Amino acid sequence: MAYSEPFRKVLAAAQADAPWAYERLYRSLAPAICGYLRIQGAADPDDLTSEVFLGAFRAIGTFAGDEDKFRSWVFTIAHRRLTDERRARSCRPAMADAALPDTAGGDVEEEALRRLSADRVRSLCAGLAPDQGDVLVLRLVSGLTIEAIAEIVGKAPGAVKALQRRGICALRKQMERQGVPL
Repeated sequence: MAYSEPFRKVLAAAQADAPWAYERLYRSLAPAICGYLRIQGAADPDDLTSEVFLGAFRAIGTFAGDEDKFRSWVFTIAHRRLTDERRARSCRPAMADAALPDTAGGDVEEEALRRLSADRVRSLCAGLAPDQGDVLVLRLVSGLTIEAIAEIVGKAPGAVKALQRRGICALRKQMERQGVPL
């Protein structure tokens, strides 16, 4: 996160309900949160990102810590919201006539490449155990530390390291079967 003021000042302002501070916190983390949710297959990653930040900002008065802890805290909220969405989707059938995304005015090539990349990562992670996929996306795509991921997924750091190692080995085998040299 990049701020012109030190993080603690931005956090204090947000905890005092300053709109500019909410905006800075949102702008610094929303792209990473949305990317995580998109790669994890959220039905509407933009909407879920908004829900994550609404939840975070409602509870911001309870947060204490530095910038890294804040990032982990928001990713924990995102992970929990994603888990809730997955549970809800498994309980009700998907809508066949869901609205198509509006691509008017955007860069079609950029959007197509972004979707292909996200689809590729999603398909690779689909071949992994769910915990391995979660750990790899949080580690490699979101750039979180082992300790932060352990806190998010509710496992010990050693277990997260093992999941990461097994996930990378499984990805390597998948890619070798597909003829992708490593």
